[in-house]
Amino acid sequence: MKRVIALSLVGVILAGCQTTNPYTGEQETAKSAKYAGIGAVAGALVGAAANGKNGALAGALAGGLAGAGYGAYADKQEAALRMELEGTGVQVVRIGDDIKLIMPGSITFDSSNAAIKSDFYQVLGSVATVMKEFNKTAIEVVGHTDSSGSEQKINRPLSNERARSVARYLESQGVTQNRITAYGVGSSQPLTSNETKAGRAQNRRVEIELKQLQQR
Repeated sequence: MKRVIALSLVGVILAGCQTTNPYTGEQETAKSAKYAGIGAVAGALVGAAANGKNGALAGALAGGLAGAGYGAYADKQEAALRMELEGTGVQVVRIGDDIKLIMPGSITFDSSNAAIKSDFYQVLGSVATVMKEFNKTAIEVVGHTDSSGSEQKINRPLSNERARSVARYLESQGVTQNRITAYGVGSSQPLTSNETKAGRAQNRRVEIELKQLQQR
């Protein structure tokens, strides 16, 4: 009986966390609520075992708050990035608590060049604004190329310099340097086949990966 009460309370908590996705119009549970729900289940069961209905409620609330943690923080950061980057061509991808920004080469750099395109500075400025606000995030900038040309002489050095160009600009906009890591991987991590022109264009990109900053 205590277990039924505990799980019912958790259901009530999660029901209150339903939101409408602004991009699809569908009802969904925020990622932070999902993490909170996991914590709530554990807390509710422990609380119920100890003190019945009242213990289940207290346990669910405490467990839910602990479970939300960085997930809630990442939810807010993701929402801010989606709002800032809508219509820019930059793709925002959520993977667990991590967020990845995929920036196609067509809007970031000219062919065989590591200088940021002038009309992309404003987009990177918007990214920097969000990164300064959400300063609990580590920033990993990774450059990618297609497979054309020599990997060691062209692709790897070019991808590395492009990643560093993005990192330097973020730093110039006030993002703390010790949060940023930048490197290139050449053509070693393609999104799709390099056999077609469209595929090669898709593989030329810079990605910014946002992860929880580990305290040292």
